Amino acid sequence: MIEFLFLDLDDTILDFHKAERLALGKTFQSFGLAPTDEVMSRYSLINKAHWERLERKELTREEVLVGRFDTLFREFGLQVDPEACARRYEDNLSVGHYFLPGAEEALEALSKKYKLYLASNGTAKVQAGRLASANISRFFQEIFVSQEIGANKPDILYFQRCFARIPGFDVKRSMIVGDSLTSDILGGIQAGMATCWVNPQGKPGREDIRPDYEIAALSQLEELLERI
Repeated sequence: MIEFLFLDLDDTILDFHKAERLALGKTFQSFGLAPTDEVMSRYSLINKAHWERLERKELTREEVLVGRFDTLFREFGLQVDPEACARRYEDNLSVGHYFLPGAEEALEALSKKYKLYLASNGTAKVQAGRLASANISRFFQEIFVSQEIGANKPDILYFQRCFARIPGFDVKRSMIVGDSLTSDILGGIQAGMATCWVNPQGKPGREDIRPDYEIAALSQLEELLERI
């Protein structure tokens, strides 16, 4: 029986892609770069590659946060300070929130039956602003942001440090729920947790990272937990 639920934040509870598009648009415009489909698409690929390198410990967090903009500006031949851009982007991203359909209601229902813990690789400043705006910290026993923990998902050290802060924790009664195979699911597997992949688009899985369960939205989690 599951007692301890670790929930990812971005694209599991909150619509990060919508928040990202709006924040990027404001940021790019302030630095003289039109947020065209080409620019946004290229940024998305660069950003994804940078975060995956962080997960593999090939880059530091600061190298990701600044390097993704540096790479983008170099490709488009722009003389823009990537550090200033990164700071402006974080300011824009930390304001406001957008719930995924049914996510807020799911949190309220789950918090009455399980011990919830937020598990995020996001930047501490950004996540603090978005959590305050969404008013969902009240649903969680504790909030584990990787920048504050000192390790990133899927690193086993991240999970070990989280586990150590939970009284009476039993990994056999725990589950991690998130949208990222390489971060949430791989990390949970390595830590010995049950895993549930949130996959709203029905993306194909990976043979080397197999979640125990799969749902299309957080709103389906309560019913799943009642069956297992």
